[in-house]
Amino acid sequence: MKNKYRILKILVVLVLLAFLLHFSLKRFGAKQQNLTINFIQEKPVYFINEEKIKNIVKNSNPSGKVGSLDIPALEKKINALRAVDSANVYLKLNGVLNVDVKQKVPVMRINNGNRQYYVDAKGEEFPLSSTFSYPCMLVSGKISPEDYKNLALLIQKIAEDNFNKRYFVGINKVGDNYELLTDEGNFKVELGELENIDFKLKGFKTFAEKYLIYQDPMKYRQISLKYNNQIVTTLRRGFKSDADSLLNQKIPNNVVARPVLTAGK
Repeated sequence: MKNKYRILKILVVLVLLAFLLHFSLKRFGAKQQNLTINFIQEKPVYFINEEKIKNIVKNSNPSGKVGSLDIPALEKKINALRAVDSANVYLKLNGVLNVDVKQKVPVMRINNGNRQYYVDAKGEEFPLSSTFSYPCMLVSGKISPEDYKNLALLIQKIAEDNFNKRYFVGINKVGDNYELLTDEGNFKVELGELENIDFKLKGFKTFAEKYLIYQDPMKYRQISLKYNNQIVTTLRRGFKSDADSLLNQKIPNNVVARPVLTAGK
């Protein structure tokens, strides 16, 4: 008999707990949701604002009740936005819906002649915004997605050095060769393929600091770093070659500066 009473007590308690749980969930589900939006990122970007996220939440749950909210579907919609790197949607016990959004940060802005778009550090493309423009390196030409990784490395190396950051303002691709565009715009720095980037930038920096800054800014039409262990300079028409002074410059790692006289403009 005692066992029967004990089992009966357990069943009664379980029924009561089930009833209370059902009542609590029903009451919780009927609550109107409150929304908290957090933009989580180190660099300030404003491709997406709170109003856009609020509209997505509202359209996903027109009733505004917690119980009718499909959190996985809502999270998927926010993650589908091209400028979103990641989104996390979760509901607190007090009924507050939290939306954490991390936006993509552009590494470069590409102009391929037909359209312009951003590329982030992961190599993912996303469109420009009509309300916000992020300051980053402009890359022009027919750029292959396979080059995004090395381009990001090049841009990082430029940004890490104060000399390079002041000197180079853009990147251009002509055929298979990449060029660095300078701040003054009097000459181009031919980089060639995106390999040995660190070596090429260090060689140009030393060449510029020890020789180039003392020359007429209109003297050269192009400075090429594409050849192994040498810097090839292309003179403009009317300027005299000074091979001896070039070859006497102390360029690191046995890099040789070799002048070339061409019929440049």
